[in-house]
Amino acid sequence: MTHWTKMSKDELERQYSPSRWSHRMSADDVIKAHVKALKEGTERARGLAQTLLNVPYGQEDGEKLDVYIPRTNSLDMPLVIYLHGGYWQFLSKDESGFMAVPLIDKGVVVVAVGYDIAPKGNMDLMVSQVRRSVVSVIQQYSHISGLYICGHSAGAHLAAMVLSTDWSQYSIAPQIKGAFLISGIYDLLPILSTYVNEPLKMTEEVALRNSPSQLVPQLKLSSSGCHVVVAVAENDSPEFRKQSEEYYKTLQESGLNVTLEDVPNTDHFSVVELLVDGEYHLTKLLLKMMGKS
Repeated sequence: MTHWTKMSKDELERQYSPSRWSHRMSADDVIKAHVKALKEGTERARGLAQTLLNVPYGQEDGEKLDVYIPRTNSLDMPLVIYLHGGYWQFLSKDESGFMAVPLIDKGVVVVAVGYDIAPKGNMDLMVSQVRRSVVSVIQQYSHISGLYICGHSAGAHLAAMVLSTDWSQYSIAPQIKGAFLISGIYDLLPILSTYVNEPLKMTEEVALRNSPSQLVPQLKLSSSGCHVVVAVAENDSPEFRKQSEEYYKTLQESGLNVTLEDVPNTDHFSVVELLVDGEYHLTKLLLKMMGKS
């Protein structure tokens, strides 16, 4: 496959337009269906769980989280933080509680994090926000049995940035046991000249310091005890698949505990929508990792 630096702008845009690669429906329809699926799943989760909505983790309006708590008295509760996708400019925490549906009866707490998407938020701010959200969750839920993080697409990028945090600048160093990075972007340089960067306005310098692929030594220092699952959809674009495969290889070569999951019969959107199902491969893998299968 041609290296991204040799691609025309049109080809790069096509590679980084996930909706154009779905085999299920047209580009516009797959995005509409995606939003509908996430909203419906989140509504279901709100009916099943005890919820704490719009809990602030910082001073800004966008710095809020939604907590989905199982109706149980058990203290052995793992907690999963979910970071939503939407290319850093779309979606919110309000439709991001869907993965709680199968986890709630297994006694797992799910926290959906809000952050200031572009153009209001820039990349440095979003990364800072998700890092602070994790610190806040740890401070509020110190009795949990294990902390896990899951992100999809732009959220997988942000989750990888959380794993690559130098926690010495924070009041606490979270011990994240497991991370699910689903169809993420780990090198931001290829998107600089595409439509994705129009609201983000990243310079090369900003893209480099916020590319998880550049921060693996820090990830090794901060998150060496974390089992990282890099998941990619069978029908993701070749560039998206390459991003996941290369990031996986870099982590593996650094001696980290990392697994690559190539999820059959999924596209960029269904690969995460299916987390609403307890029988889905990635849901079962997450529950097994938490000792809840």
